[in-house]
Amino acid sequence: MLATYAQIARRSAAVTAAAAAVMVALSAAIAGGKGAIGALLGTALVAVFFAVSVVAVGAAAKVSPQIMMLTAMLTYIVKILVLLFFVVRFANTTAFSPRMFGLTAIVCILAWSASQVTWSMRLKMAYVEPDGDR
Repeated sequence: MLATYAQIARRSAAVTAAAAAVMVALSAAIAGGKGAIGALLGTALVAVFFAVSVVAVGAAAKVSPQIMMLTAMLTYIVKILVLLFFVVRFANTTAFSPRMFGLTAIVCILAWSASQVTWSMRLKMAYVEPDGDR
């Protein structure tokens, strides 16, 4: 299970990195230097969020599937609250483009989530383990 999850996380990170590179370039073209800074900050925030999730869920997976699910749900809720804090805190900043920050964060989150679903669906894993007694 952990090896499979690590493979999915690596592939999802690669897809998200490609999407982030495109968003940084687009943000620089649309909003200049402040747009690029906003996009880089959005990318960094998403990278930290998902790195924390991968580590936390990976550690919880060693304990039990129930703890793994609880950890995934709790990290998701905490990430939403922290993102809300950052959006409110930097809504009127002039140091970078908050619009490009938010747009890049959304695109990276969607890229990560979509690639996780896609890679998970491609894996051939047994849903139940066959009973050897029959």
